[in-house]
Amino acid sequence: MLIQTVVTGIAIGGIYALMAVGYSLIFSILNFSNFAYGPIIMLCSFFGYFGLGILKLPFWLVLILSMLVGAFLCCLSEILAYRPLRKRKAKTLYFMISAMGISILLENMVYATVGAHFYNYPQILQGTVKLLAADIGVLDLFAIIFSCIAIGALHFFINHSKPGIAIRAVSYDTVVSQINGININAIVILVFCLAGMMAGIAGMFLGMKYMAYPTMGWITNKAYISAVIGGMGSLPGAVVGAIILGLVESLSSVYISSAIRDVFSFSFLIIMLFIKPSGLFGKTLEEKV
Repeated sequence: MLIQTVVTGIAIGGIYALMAVGYSLIFSILNFSNFAYGPIIMLCSFFGYFGLGILKLPFWLVLILSMLVGAFLCCLSEILAYRPLRKRKAKTLYFMISAMGISILLENMVYATVGAHFYNYPQILQGTVKLLAADIGVLDLFAIIFSCIAIGALHFFINHSKPGIAIRAVSYDTVVSQINGININAIVILVFCLAGMMAGIAGMFLGMKYMAYPTMGWITNKAYISAVIGGMGSLPGAVVGAIILGLVESLSSVYISSAIRDVFSFSFLIIMLFIKPSGLFGKTLEEKV
């Protein structure tokens, strides 16, 4: 039972990590929390449902298309909502208000088109495998493996590619980076594109593990908690925070009560903020990298 619970917690944490990495990427560049990220993940989840359940497309094709849809939506939100504010050098508060406006708009668009229904994904990646006398879901194992591959590839890109080095430079100092010839708009679009691809993967796995529904974007609050626990702007911190949160939820659900698992999640966040306000791997904004 313990092994099964731990594996389930890691699988949930892996999905949270995909979302938390997206939050942290955008925060590292623009220094604000993109609350429109949740509805974009929700739209990717619906896209996955229609691709698999209605159009009967292959899983790998739908996953790739979902990543592209997430990247497109994130880039579109940056161009239409955030870039005009950046040009006016607006305060962070206005970015957050704009993000909340996009969030409300996207949710209501879904309500107006598909309604407030819950949609079950077709039965794929079902069944269990034996692991040390525990029955582990195939979907959980696949989520862990694919999350590790996606986050590992992103980590390699950020640390070992020229655009990745430019992203790190801009996150450290935007003005100096621009003086040295870095195109800030191109880097911001690249960051939103990468965050959108993570949103596409997370939306698919959330829909497969649970269901697709208009308010599922609120699940990304857990990803935001993960990013805060790990340290906003830190990609390793986002991953570690997500895994910790996934384990906390899974263990509390099995050994205490699933009805109050959110109590443990938010209580853990409060305790962490008391102990380390900047998160496990985070730094103060003046020293942010």
